[in-house]
Amino acid sequence: MGRVAGVQRKSWCPLTIQLLGRSEIRRLAKELELRPRKSLGQNFVHDANTVRRVVATSGVGKADHVLEVGPGLGSLTLALLDRGATVTAVEIDPVLAARLPQTIAEHAQSAMHRLTVVHHDVLTLRRSDLAAEPTGPTALVANLPYNIAVPALLHLLEEFPSIQTLTVMVQAEVAERLAAEPGGKEYGVPSVKMRFYGRVRRCGMVSPTVFWPIPRVYSGLVRLDRYTTSPWPTEDAFRRQVFELVDIAFAQRRKTSRNAFVQWAGSGNESASRLLAASIDPARRGETLSVDDFIRLLQRSRDRDGSTTPTNPGQSATAASAN
Repeated sequence: MGRVAGVQRKSWCPLTIQLLGRSEIRRLAKELELRPRKSLGQNFVHDANTVRRVVATSGVGKADHVLEVGPGLGSLTLALLDRGATVTAVEIDPVLAARLPQTIAEHAQSAMHRLTVVHHDVLTLRRSDLAAEPTGPTALVANLPYNIAVPALLHLLEEFPSIQTLTVMVQAEVAERLAAEPGGKEYGVPSVKMRFYGRVRRCGMVSPTVFWPIPRVYSGLVRLDRYTTSPWPTEDAFRRQVFELVDIAFAQRRKTSRNAFVQWAGSGNESASRLLAASIDPARRGETLSVDDFIRLLQRSRDRDGSTTPTNPGQSATAASAN
């Protein structure tokens, strides 16, 4: 896998690009003898208003370097280029990756210098795979299949700290889970881990009729804004420890926090003591704990153990609770 197309950046200039419609999508699919693969979640957007809405929600402009995951036939790519953004499109399908530069050239020749196509699996994408780019991506915009949405988002937020905003179309059920609040039935591991990185919100529903083939479910639009200054440490070791606690809590949703953390703490009494030290009622269930709670639990436990928790100057998980 590797880079398919890339050219030197030039200054941005206003332009209006003709976006893909239903007939163009069908024409491209026929030309490529494309049979959408369910395993890759290939449902292509053919409604111009929908892609404009996604791009408007993302707020990207000429100052942004956008990482687009799964550009497919190029509907969203054209809309991003129309906003003046620089786009790095990561596509796992070799046929689609090879065709995308031609599609952009046919519809937006003057914007070609702002596009780079990388043939790669997003789940294994590394910063070094984009080493030729002068700057790291500042925004992530994508239409993601449900089966890789959560691992892909968490991987990219970890791998690319330069990403400040994330705007994605995902299956409605996944959107609900990503943006769920503590205590709700949709609240779970993805809800907490996304909030480790930033503030998450739903931005509406998307009808299945704007896709080809038409999926059986609605999609949802979700946006994450990374914390300008993180309320807690962001070192990999600290994040992994927080995520371990999250995984433990939700692996046993029906248990009280005291019982869920017994093995981690070493005993029931120690589990209760650590939770109380973090101002958490041991009788609460994991599904009611916020990301602030998990971070405070880790930090207070490390304090009790005599460990040193890396902190950002003047900040702690307690400060995060006030934000």
